[in-house]
Amino acid sequence: MTDEGARRRWMCRKQDFFPEKAFQSWGNYFGALLQTPCRLVDRVVARSTFEAELEIKARSGNEMKRTLTWWDLMWFGLGAVIGAGIFVLTGQEARQDAGPAVILSYVVSGVSALLSVFCYTEFAVEIPVAGGSFAYLRVELGEFVAFIAAGNIILEYIIGGAAVARSWTSYFATLCNHEPNQFRIYAHSFTDGYNELDPIAVAVVLIVCIVVVKSTKVSSRLNYIASIVHILVILFIIIAGLIKSNTRNYTPFAPYGPRGIFTAAAVLFFAYVGFDAVSTMAEETKNPARDIPIGLVGSMVITTVIYCIMALTLCLMQPYGQIDADAPFSRAFEAVGWNWAQYLVALGALKGMTSVLLVGAVGQARYLTHIARTHMLPPWFAKVDSKTGTPVIATVTMMVGTAIIAFFTSLGILSNLLSISTLFIFMLVALAVIVRRYYVTGETSTANRVKLIVFIALILGSSIATAVYWGVSENGWIGYCISVPIWFLATLGLWLFVPMGRKPKLWGVPLVPWLPSLSIAINIFLLGSIDKDSFIRFGIWTGILLVYYFLFGLHASYETAKEMEGEEISYDTPPCLKGLSSCFHRTPSNPIPN
Repeated sequence: MTDEGARRRWMCRKQDFFPEKAFQSWGNYFGALLQTPCRLVDRVVARSTFEAELEIKARSGNEMKRTLTWWDLMWFGLGAVIGAGIFVLTGQEARQDAGPAVILSYVVSGVSALLSVFCYTEFAVEIPVAGGSFAYLRVELGEFVAFIAAGNIILEYIIGGAAVARSWTSYFATLCNHEPNQFRIYAHSFTDGYNELDPIAVAVVLIVCIVVVKSTKVSSRLNYIASIVHILVILFIIIAGLIKSNTRNYTPFAPYGPRGIFTAAAVLFFAYVGFDAVSTMAEETKNPARDIPIGLVGSMVITTVIYCIMALTLCLMQPYGQIDADAPFSRAFEAVGWNWAQYLVALGALKGMTSVLLVGAVGQARYLTHIARTHMLPPWFAKVDSKTGTPVIATVTMMVGTAIIAFFTSLGILSNLLSISTLFIFMLVALAVIVRRYYVTGETSTANRVKLIVFIALILGSSIATAVYWGVSENGWIGYCISVPIWFLATLGLWLFVPMGRKPKLWGVPLVPWLPSLSIAINIFLLGSIDKDSFIRFGIWTGILLVYYFLFGLHASYETAKEMEGEEISYDTPPCLKGLSSCFHRTPSNPIPN
């Protein structure tokens, strides 16, 4: 590529960010703001279609290359998931919340993750585009819900990458025979949790960014190498750790009781984050219908088994109160007298976390690319490089954000906030599966639609009630005797009294509505185990998203949709000023797909 071509790739004009008419003059913009209520109603009721999601791929300028098979996806799945969660948070949660029962915490979070994998797989096969859960929610729950999810998807990937990068520093310090904080800069004037600056984490993120920008296939090959080394080290940890095990360390098994187990499960859900990145690669998969189910489900089953065995091994090697919170496996080998092994374990952990960063960088860029294709974010981010076939601008943008967060923020803050965003999105995807199966425009009768809404409301309400009761009641049980039967009866009612409107063409979630409904309940229940401060941060971020959406994203996506439909946009007489009734007595701009 010539220097002039390279410069052109990175140059941007106002038209690249906000090409819509609403942003071409102050008069148009104020006119658009006056129409905000009407436009919001339009976007809330409008839902995308499968064909529309495929059509907007053209807005990237170039096609992504179809080079991946189920084998690639399997290794991407292992590389995306097995990293900082198991190597860092296992020690933290075993010591602080669950004790040896941390293995049960991994089972709970693993079941929740596996249910979510089923839901993601159905959508990834049916809608093979780079947008992942954002595209799925646009089709089934509408643009507004999809945008809120999209903002949290971006947050999930940025803070997830930042958490892994900071954990990378911890194990690198162990490899160099130093304490992690010796490699960080302490800023006395900053608030606790944000005052341990981590330049090594920034450097690692930037190196990964360069690799991912070059090629998806190159990233896949590097992930193979890192993952193979990683698996070998994990096998060493399990075999050597069990040789040095002591069953007395498993007493007491659950020192913090059931509450500690579920509190740890909510945090350890972080260890399963990353598989959704594989679903974003559907657009680059040779045979999505075959490759995605094998790659996603297979990698998640393997991951859950590995996590449980590793947690068992760690707690057999050391009493839970002596487990190191920063580098638990390395320090455990040091504690049992195998000093040389701690360096091998640290090297394996670094390889694993590098894989997580690599796959996360691939996935997050494809999310941002698809969101920008809808113009909810500036379309400049959707450009795909003609030479590499990768979304260079989206990749660099997300990785710079990851580097900034990694530089300042502690792992404890990142892991809790990440779990909230992830559980929230996974709950929405499970809900979208139910809507997809039971509601089809023009076929589902009004009576069945009303029953569907009632049963969904009962499933959500009973799940929230269970989570709230868990959060506020230390020893009570009466609330569960009410909320759990309501959830069961609502799911049973949906199964018996609402006919299914659509069956998957290629691959579908088994036991609908039971598995999606259970996924909703578990995800919401785990949300009830997360601390209050994390919910406050989550609320602040959601508020920022809404401000951006009402000022920019809503108007950009609305006008883009109208232009695709061939409708003329007027700013002279906002219909909202004539009465909001005109907003409701109209045909939705994007009909629900059959």
